[in-house]
Amino acid sequence: MSTTTVPRTQDLSEGPLGMALLDIERRDLSTARRHLTQATTRGVSTGGNASLFHGAPALEFVLARANGAGDDVRAAVDRVVDARLAIAHRRQAAGALPHLAEWDLIRGLTGLAALLLSRKPPAHRLPDVLACLVALAHPACSDGRTLPGWWSAAAPNGKEMAGGHGNNGVAHGIAGPLSVLSLALREGVSVPGQEEAVDTFATWLDRHGTHYWSTATHLEAAQAPAPEPTRQSWCYGQPGIARAQQLAALALGDPARRRAAEDTVAAILTDPLQLARITDSTLCHGWAGLLTLTRAVAADSPSPDRFTPIIQDLHRRLTADWEHLPKPGFMEGRTGAQLALHATDTTGWSRALLTT
Repeated sequence: MSTTTVPRTQDLSEGPLGMALLDIERRDLSTARRHLTQATTRGVSTGGNASLFHGAPALEFVLARANGAGDDVRAAVDRVVDARLAIAHRRQAAGALPHLAEWDLIRGLTGLAALLLSRKPPAHRLPDVLACLVALAHPACSDGRTLPGWWSAAAPNGKEMAGGHGNNGVAHGIAGPLSVLSLALREGVSVPGQEEAVDTFATWLDRHGTHYWSTATHLEAAQAPAPEPTRQSWCYGQPGIARAQQLAALALGDPARRRAAEDTVAAILTDPLQLARITDSTLCHGWAGLLTLTRAVAADSPSPDRFTPIIQDLHRRLTADWEHLPKPGFMEGRTGAQLALHATDTTGWSRALLTT
């Protein structure tokens, strides 16, 4: 495999690679092959930008939905994982704060952990990746301050931010590691300190999960910060975090946390004011993502029927709007919306969202 970086074509989020997920779920393998050819015609990236959503790992994820990922693809992904682990270990040894891209779902080790966990059997490199995520639960010191180990010195957009921030969402925040560590525990895969890390991340989100991210001011406050009137979604916001909390509760055997997470999803998705802030149908931040995660919450709830009216309402809203999406792709386009409408996950495509 070559090491060419080609924007979009290898992009699980918006390129033909992501569009192949719908083809495979529909068992339309001829169209899937066409999309895969478009995605790989100029090579596949194994460089520093390779992740679950780009390059060789993204290609493996899609091919594996059709049981078609070969040894050459997996070997390329293993090289990516080794390189990313080496970078994380050097950063840890230097005592520096991590960048979000080191460990988040979209660009970092959380996404790679999700991919390696989906291999059958799980990849032998998976424990090393999980250990790096567990290490984020250890406090860090920077400029004389004690900070969460996942604290970023930069803003969410990568620009300078006084005091840095702690990201809370699933896509780029600590809810992502919480989800994948919890999923791994449920599948019987663990490393030392994993349960403690799940508890640390979940407890943090108990206090800070009503915000997209936490600032230095939040850290210094005596009281938990008041909720913000924000758009609720899978990528950022309480519904995605609540699914992560439910997964943590199931992994740790914590019925009170599970009930609280399920109550959060039910309360938000029946609140007209909250629903009015949702403006599109995408998986990332719209109706499709909310429908997908609510189905997952219901499937793991002892009272799934309470979510039936919510799922029906979300399905109705998505049906009415998805064709208006201007993009064709997976995360922000019509492909993802159609996958949610399809109401099946026989291929395990929703592992890319860490909802399952």
